[in-house]
Amino acid sequence: MTRPHYNLEAWKAAMALVKSIYEATRTFPREEIYGLTAQMRRAAISIPSNLAEGAARTGRKEFAQFLSIAKGSLSELETQLLISAELGYLDQKHGVFQLVEEVSRLLSGLHRNVTQ
Repeated sequence: MTRPHYNLEAWKAAMALVKSIYEATRTFPREEIYGLTAQMRRAAISIPSNLAEGAARTGRKEFAQFLSIAKGSLSELETQLLISAELGYLDQKHGVFQLVEEVSRLLSGLHRNVTQ
């Protein structure tokens, strides 16, 4: 049985973002394992998870609410990425920043589509 979120480009991009976050945080200092690393991974996981849950709901209004939560998690993650760059843990030219932009664009478009 195919799940509705499997067809969403935003969900696919968010899944790629999760993988990229896990790869990027592997190089973070050990003392960040329960701090920034854990926070970033949790925020990243929240994005496709909320897309999946929202897509499984029956109403557009409910889906829009879960999209809003996913957008909030993405903003949280972006802030944590910027903090990581400021601390020297991550280069600001790292590909994860481009993935954040892509997911943001896709979430915004999907949210616009669902709320019209």
